[in-house]
Formats: sequence, structure tokens, C-alpha cells
Amino acid sequence: TICTHRKVVVVSQPVYNTQQTLDLSTALNKMKAGTLLILALATTINAASGFQPSMKKRIITTTKKSSLTMTTNDNSPPPPDQADHILYDMPVSNNGARCRIILYKKNISPKQVTILSPMTLGGLKSEEYLKLSPQGLMPCLSIQKKTEYGIDSLAESDTIARYLLSEYSTTPSFLPNHPKSNLITRWHDVYLASIQGCLYKAPSRFPVGDYADRKSAIAAYRKNWDIIEGFLGDEEENNDDYYGANYLCGNEVSLADATLFPSAVFATFMLPKFDTDLNHPQSPLPPKVTKWFDNLRTNDAVFSKVYDEIMDPLVNTWDSKNHRWDDIRLAGLRDVAPGTIFDKILSGDIPASIVKEDEHIFAFKDINPAAPAHILIIPKDRNGLTNLREATEEHVDILGRLMVAAGEIARDESLGF
Repeated sequence: TICTHRKVVVVSQPVYNTQQTLDLSTALNKMKAGTLLILALATTINAASGFQPSMKKRIITTTKKSSLTMTTNDNSPPPPDQADHILYDMPVSNNGARCRIILYKKNISPKQVTILSPMTLGGLKSEEYLKLSPQGLMPCLSIQKKTEYGIDSLAESDTIARYLLSEYSTTPSFLPNHPKSNLITRWHDVYLASIQGCLYKAPSRFPVGDYADRKSAIAAYRKNWDIIEGFLGDEEENNDDYYGANYLCGNEVSLADATLFPSAVFATFMLPKFDTDLNHPQSPLPPKVTKWFDNLRTNDAVFSKVYDEIMDPLVNTWDSKNHRWDDIRLAGLRDVAPGTIFDKILSGDIPASIVKEDEHIFAFKDINPAAPAHILIIPKDRNGLTNLREATEEHVDILGRLMVAAGEIARDESLGF
């Protein structure tokens, strides 16, 4: 409570007009409208009309069900304690996939590197696995043979990949010192892979990187694909045959190819689920990256194999079986209720006496004040927050901004507080 007889009201931003969501497996189902809640920072809680969408979408791409075994060649793997290295990884691991591409391309034998699931040690958070990978992430490489380095395990996919390139010098080299390859690889790891979880993580796993909500994270994710597109340069763009037979850095596969390709698999499968207009879908990848990706997926046997390894659990487990995206906002959960008077205020169609405004919030005087000082504060981008009951961990940032703004406004005596 700010005071006993004057109030500042925080309002869940009204609903915008948005494209209705299609359920491709059945049909478009309309849901009943609910109530938009208003949080009043005073002695009362007010109610205003609004809508509460609760519509789900499921986009499922079917694929032939297959059992994928990650092996480097046709030799039967030796007992784990007899292998020089154990790569703990799973088919759906896009970061681990870069290491698998290296193993497959170099035809490294199971005796040299055996691939096992972390479940063989009890899972990612088991005590035994955490001894090898303190963050409990995939991939992880257990070094079982004696080396000069004095370590018995490696975590982080780029570190593992470069170790494998150093340990096994057979062709292809993967161009470990190529400037463009290293630039693309580094940019991917720092700016793209670090926020890729926005495509599939539950709200409880937010924030993702520097982004407090899924919408802003996805926008940044797309932007970084565009930046990587720019690294490919004009030479490739003007050469129609460049992607017909070549890799990101020319005729030889590079670490950039191995790094970027698995994330492109994630992007092409997941980003379409977040299209704002399902009737006019946005390309998940920029044009030159798309051409490169389609070429490797179609014409390179190893990249095709890794594509199938990743897609099988994505389609058949994450999507078809577990319906992972059904309860993820902007994908399975869509905001489809119509707009309200507050949309017109934000657009300027209806004038307002503005008290405070920034890129996130908009505060204005109520035209029918119920107290000497009566201010409404709404988020500029509703982002699904049509109702306080719709609030999730993704809304922590905007709800906090609303509360901070309320406190600042309440201290402004010129407004009558």
C-alpha cells in the first residue's frame, strides 16, 4: 500500500489484435474470454474488462521412426574401460553434435572414442557425471588414456572439438586456424548458442542469457543469425555455385560448419513454431545460411546423418510424444484476444495525459479518477500478460519495471501524492 486514500494502479496491458493460432492436427478452436485483472497498489483491487486467451497450437512434423545409434563406424564399440576416450552425449545434443561430426568425418574408431549416454553414469546431475562435467552439461569427454596434459576430462563442446582435432590429425583438418571459421564458431558460442534455450525451455528456466522473456530472446536469436549471414560476405553471394559443393570457408569442411549446422537444425525445426503470422511464415534462417544448410543436409553424408540423429528425438519425443511446445507461450500458447481501449491510447488514437513513459512502460492519468491521484501504468508490450493469472517467470522483468515505476510516481508530490 502506497497510501490510504490515493492510489497508483498497475494494469496488465490490454490485448492486441493478433493472428489466430492454427492447430494443424485438428482445427482452429476458439476459447472463451476471461477477465483482465488490475493490480491496485492501494486499499482496493479494481477490475477492468479484457480477455484471457487460452489457445494452444501444435505443429508436428512427422518423420519415419528410427532407432539411431551414434557410432563412428561399423566396428562394435569396445568395453568403455578399454576406449581411449568416452564422449558422453545424446543424439539431440546440438552442441555435442559438432564433436560427433568430427568423429564421423575423421572416421575415428570406437576404440579411440566411444560415445555413451550420460545416463550410463546416472544422468547429467549424478555425482559421477558431475565429477567429469561440473556444470552437468553435454557433451563431456572422459580422457581414459595417459596424456601430457594432466587432466582426465573435458567439458564444453568447442574445447572438446579442438582437442579431438589436435589428438587426431587425420584429414579433414577442419581448418582450426582459419579466421572466418573461428569468427563464426566464436560468435555462435557466445551469442547464439547461449540463448538458444529460448526456443524450447519452460518459463521456469528464464531468464535466458541477458534476456528476461522469450520474445526478446527470440528476436536476439534471429538477429545473430543475420549477423552470421553477414560474415559470409559478398563473394559467396555473387557466386551461384558457391554453396553447391562448398562449405562455409571454401572447399574444405571447417569447424564453423560442424558448429553451426546442428544449431541450424534446431532453428529450422523450432523457429517456425513461433511465427507471429502462420499464414505468412518467416524463413527461420537468412538466405545464404539456408542455402548452405540445405546443401550439407542433402549432399554431405555425415551432416545428413547428424541431421537425422538430432531430428529423430525432436520430432518423435519432444514434439509428438511430450508435446513440449504446447504450453510454451508464443508457440503452443498464443495471445488471440482482441484489442481494448488501451491499445488506442498507446497508438495515440485516444489522447492521454502522460505521466511517465519509457521503452517498457506507459503511465497516464485515469480519465475518471477514483482518488485525487489516480494513475494507470501498463506495459507497452503485453507479451501474453493479459491477466495477472497469466504471469510466468518470463514476466518477472516487466512486472518489476511496473512496480518500480509505481514507486517513482507515488513519490511525485506534483501529481497529488
